[in-house]
Amino acid sequence: MEPDLFTAAAEDRQEKDPSSSPLAVRMRPRTLDEVVGQQHLLRPGSPLRRLVEGGSGPAGPSSVFLWGPPGIGKTTLAYVVSKATNKRFVELSAITAGVKEVRAVIDGARRAMGGHGKETVLFLDEIHRFSKAQQDSLLPAVENRWVTLIAATTENPYFSVISPLLSRSLLLTLEPLTDDDLRGLLKRALTDERGLGGAVTLPDDAEEHLLRIAGGDARRALTALEAGAGSALSKGEKEITLQSLEESVDRAAVKYDRAGDQHYDVASALIKSIRGSDVDAALHYLARMIEAGEDPRFIARRLMISASEDIGLADPTALPTAVAAAQAVAMIGFPEAALTLSHATIALALAPKSNAATTAIGAALEDVRKGHAGPVPPHLRDGHYKGAAKLGHAQGYVYPHDLPEGIAAQEYAPEALRDREYYTPTRHGAEARYADAVEWTRKHLGRKRP
Repeated sequence: MEPDLFTAAAEDRQEKDPSSSPLAVRMRPRTLDEVVGQQHLLRPGSPLRRLVEGGSGPAGPSSVFLWGPPGIGKTTLAYVVSKATNKRFVELSAITAGVKEVRAVIDGARRAMGGHGKETVLFLDEIHRFSKAQQDSLLPAVENRWVTLIAATTENPYFSVISPLLSRSLLLTLEPLTDDDLRGLLKRALTDERGLGGAVTLPDDAEEHLLRIAGGDARRALTALEAGAGSALSKGEKEITLQSLEESVDRAAVKYDRAGDQHYDVASALIKSIRGSDVDAALHYLARMIEAGEDPRFIARRLMISASEDIGLADPTALPTAVAAAQAVAMIGFPEAALTLSHATIALALAPKSNAATTAIGAALEDVRKGHAGPVPPHLRDGHYKGAAKLGHAQGYVYPHDLPEGIAAQEYAPEALRDREYYTPTRHGAEARYADAVEWTRKHLGRKRP
């Protein structure tokens, strides 16, 4: 396809009858001041502001990577930059475009710059889908500033973009939109002439459900709003009721208050289902929390607690699995985080269970709180300072590694707790190995049972 046809297609999308465009397109911001969220990127003097206000000259970047989850404004920012700077705007998707299309755009940009002095903004969506060779084809255009490249990706560019291209670019991380961000966007869409122009209203319960559906995605929020408005107007109603919204988007409202009892009740049911090894019930409650818009980090924290509280050493891989899930959730967010949370929930629900680690620390803490402590035995005290030997500190300590079996029968606990046993391992799963180890070590330490 010729480069001027790319431009014509883009301009045709922008100039056609607005009423025929989806609501998400009609409500696309025209200036940086209309952009919702991303205020950390829009402050005075920020790279995006400089790109808009100062062009791509020596003071501004010529290549920008926008990294963030779907529906938070990556395409919008690229479009606003092109309109504000009065540059040609060419949009390609790495899903459908290849080297041939990229070179055609670059050739067109060079002709436009040479013949008319007009610069080009190339917006390349999903750049992480480009191969190394395809990304290499962008390097000359970036180095020579033939185009202002704005590339968008939902994946970590340090893993998905070649180093030469990334090193020549400015990386901007976009943050997920908050409910307040989306709420403001919905109110604008309801009243703005480009949007619904006051044709319908949105009551609070429907708005909350719509925010849950959106999951921080502006495009999804506006698409659902448009569907709900269409359903209401087709029935002659001026209000988008919760029922109309559910019918139009085929997604039931979850009765769940993130700040109330349901928040704690469903979270409790999730953990108790995992503890009871009912994987299906656990997945049900996980799904309810996800659909209700629960913070995925909260869910991940509960799973980490469950791994230690209810599984412990019966499956030593449970806690690393939960921790890895929490780290992944923090990096990717919803909707993909649902897969990670499901992975961890299933693993924990089906793992052998033991609360021995939980009861062990509980018993130890109870003794300490009751005052059962006593001084540290002298031979265990720190001996790494002048005068310690005179005090008898570290004297007579037996180094376990010097003994054939690697264990030294000497006093470790304070005198008052000499025979106290806190850890009572089960024989569930991998903890059977620890049960054998505890029995063997206590025997070789010469411990007496109370």
